[in-house]
Amino acid sequence: MPGPDLQVRRWKRVEYERLVDKGVFEPGERVELIDGLLVVAEPQSSPHYTAIRLVERALARAFGEGWDVRTQAPIALDDDSEPEPDVAVVRGELRDYVEAHPADPVLVVEVALTSLASDRAHKSSLYARAGRPEYWIVNLIDRVLEVYREPAASPSAPYGWDYGTMEALGPSDSVSPLTAPAARIAVADLLP
Repeated sequence: MPGPDLQVRRWKRVEYERLVDKGVFEPGERVELIDGLLVVAEPQSSPHYTAIRLVERALARAFGEGWDVRTQAPIALDDDSEPEPDVAVVRGELRDYVEAHPADPVLVVEVALTSLASDRAHKSSLYARAGRPEYWIVNLIDRVLEVYREPAASPSAPYGWDYGTMEALGPSDSVSPLTAPAARIAVADLLP
């Protein structure tokens, strides 16, 4: 967060989308709108990208037809935020989102290497504030999957909300998404 002596201009999601439409950003430039601020996304190392693809494959199998598993695509989270999570699962099919980005993912996943602290504090608080029922961090540093559930108000969190529970699962464990409870995903299948 900017210090108290810095002046910042906060953007609304509709303003940000106009900038994108006008080509203000370079192709491939990884910028996200987080709580009104333009934030540069984590650079992609080979293990980071590999983990994104592994998560995408595992979730596509777990959720099946009627669900779109999106990678590094915008989510219209609220009026002030349009993050591009590494992976998000939304209801429907790809063509359902031709006119507008989805607003209510049932599962959001970030892959963390250099961004672990920010993903735990800021992204967790952001997704909890938006009422996203489940948030996962594929923690490449400790080789665990952090599963966050039960969004709740939390005055000490950066955006006033956080998750009430967090479970760290190791490579020998498995997980079932809340919205696909019959699916069992081996944590090892998510790790490069």
